Amino acid sequence: MSRQSAPVPSPPETEREVVTETLHGVEIDDPYRWLEGDDEAVHRWTDAQNDHADAALDDDLREGLRPRFDDLVEVADYGPITVREDRYFATVREPGADHARLVVRDAPDGEDRVLVDPNAWAANRDDDRPPRSMAWYVPSHDGDRVAVGVTEGGDENYDVRVLSVHDPSETVSNADAADGFGAGVEEVAVLPERGRVNAGSLAWEADGEGFVYVATGGAADGAQMDKEIRRFRLADGPEAEEVLLEHDDRHVWPRVTVDPDSGLLAVAFSEMVGGTEWYVHVDGDLRPVLTDTDAETSVRFHDGTAFVTTDHDAPRRRLLACSVDRFREGDLSFDECREVLPEGEGILRSAVPTPERLLVHRRRDAHSRLSVHDRNGTHLWDVSLPDYCSVTWVSAARDAPEAFFGVTGFDRPPAVRGLDLAAEAGNGVDDVDEDDSDPAESTAIDSVDLSVPDDLVVEQRFVDSTDGAEVPVFVCYREGVQVDGPRPTLLYGYGGFRNSVTPSFGRFRLPFLADGGAFAAVCARGGYEYGEPWHEAGMLAEKQHTFDDFIAAGEALCESGLTDSDHLAVAGGSNGGLSVGAVVTQRPELWAAAQCAVPLLDMLRFHRFLLGESWTTEYGHPEDPEAFEYLRAYSPYHNIDPDESYPPVYFTTAASDTRVHPSHARKMTARLQNEAAGGPFLLRTKPETGHGVGKPASMIVDEQTDSWAFLYERLEVEVGDGGDRDSAATDRAAADRDDGA
Repeated sequence: MSRQSAPVPSPPETEREVVTETLHGVEIDDPYRWLEGDDEAVHRWTDAQNDHADAALDDDLREGLRPRFDDLVEVADYGPITVREDRYFATVREPGADHARLVVRDAPDGEDRVLVDPNAWAANRDDDRPPRSMAWYVPSHDGDRVAVGVTEGGDENYDVRVLSVHDPSETVSNADAADGFGAGVEEVAVLPERGRVNAGSLAWEADGEGFVYVATGGAADGAQMDKEIRRFRLADGPEAEEVLLEHDDRHVWPRVTVDPDSGLLAVAFSEMVGGTEWYVHVDGDLRPVLTDTDAETSVRFHDGTAFVTTDHDAPRRRLLACSVDRFREGDLSFDECREVLPEGEGILRSAVPTPERLLVHRRRDAHSRLSVHDRNGTHLWDVSLPDYCSVTWVSAARDAPEAFFGVTGFDRPPAVRGLDLAAEAGNGVDDVDEDDSDPAESTAIDSVDLSVPDDLVVEQRFVDSTDGAEVPVFVCYREGVQVDGPRPTLLYGYGGFRNSVTPSFGRFRLPFLADGGAFAAVCARGGYEYGEPWHEAGMLAEKQHTFDDFIAAGEALCESGLTDSDHLAVAGGSNGGLSVGAVVTQRPELWAAAQCAVPLLDMLRFHRFLLGESWTTEYGHPEDPEAFEYLRAYSPYHNIDPDESYPPVYFTTAASDTRVHPSHARKMTARLQNEAAGGPFLLRTKPETGHGVGKPASMIVDEQTDSWAFLYERLEVEVGDGGDRDSAATDRAAADRDDGA
């Protein structure tokens, strides 16, 4: 499996224009600050870096991998099912299509009727405008209308388009419809605000004639953290929108929810990673309900009950309840609520109510458990799930005992399952890929029609890290593929913002596994795998623990004999890109290569760009002297040692990223190329896309081909035909959404 890397051409020249600042009495040199700009010089430099990456990547490897990756997109993908009365909404990406279509069905497994087809937008694109894609949708409570978030160029500033849902008796074909809407679909309103509006920030009012939403200013205006809560009524038109509240705290984000029965509007205010305060909007004013608390709390209204999920006095979270009427009164304490589900051994992720049941999702050691309870919390039965799986979403009908969930795993393509909650008992299912006739068992609705190798091994290991932490690490490899010596291994992680790393099925991972590689995922501190204490152990002044966990996982993989430092790569994106940058600068000898996607890397200036100021509650504020000290201690951009040799790093960023500024990747690349030994250090900047939203499948294939070609060369992997197994079974699988891996 030895492969000699070809000589890499010299990188483009980068001008040094040193800017020196004195921060808290310390002089900080920044020789590449000019790369924070957006002028012609930066554009020329970016183009030269893209050309350099193309020249440095092995064309033979790319040509060998691309056909396998092209096959991987010839597979249908299915999104969550959302039930609104007698309509079932979902997204479906057909084999070979670039984008998923929004469809509606009369039954969970019924015929798809197209509502929105973004592929038609691409086919009829005006070349003078960035490509459009659909980022999210929210149906009204009666299912008669749907609000759709549309982005241009993959940024996260959305237009909101409101559509009527066509009658099932109408013709459904829209193959030639340039507007991308299904037959009979009427666009009844457009809100071209070009601000940040998310699906979780829009709630339809009870009558279906309007909605309340949270809007921000646009990234181009530097106004992403200027927030308003607005009410839009269809009859009034967009010009007559009512502003219910202006909110100027840059660290606090509102979200809204409406009780479909009473029409009560509830508003939550929370820091990005802090506690949540709840208010209700009554008689034109906000009335406090659950306030003066550091607890993270969510609320779901159903049939006269407010279900409250909280970590108040319960680090792994519990479920409380009170009447909607009591919630409306305000000044509610947690002690007044009745406890429906006490804190358990696993992390309570959600409890979805139906008329007589609760479908409860918990995670224990970062993998999922599902159980059915009555509305008082009494356990009725468990849903049998595969080992080491993730339940990725759960939904239910409001007025019927039917629920749906998505399930996946390292060895299991994503599948959509249905569940009859009216069953008195259930013995679950042994294999969620098999259809079931017992109403107490989950039933296949949509599943990826792929054959998966039967020799995939999935293990969960626990490694010792700093301060006595035992850190979970998932490991996946093909047992039937023989490897001479250490396995080429890719370690992925995130470690921040309460995001948990859980089992996932990566379609583009399978060729690597077939060619003898192993994939590992570390549940680093900073995530939510063990609740808020696990998160707090990897934030602010404790952030170094996140990097310690990555390093401990890498060392353990080498010590186990699975791999060694000449065949071990590390990958992560966004906050995970920060983790990659930190462990590469702290332990460069541990890694043979690194992939660093849309990363934060300059931790002394991250707060000055885009949404960065709102992340100071997670990282600390560089303008605070105490935070400055620990941020400077690990900031990757400021910890490059010219006397050190660093492993090859493949950076990726996006020109339209409205979340993490591309200057992080630019400046880090420039500093490594000009001031460090080792490498090569490559940077790929994608035009007309952002942090990850709305990427067409063809762009994803391009990205994955380049990323894996980089890894194959650096880890000395030969492109094979799937080993001793059927290559079709090896190469085709459903995707997770990890950046770069």
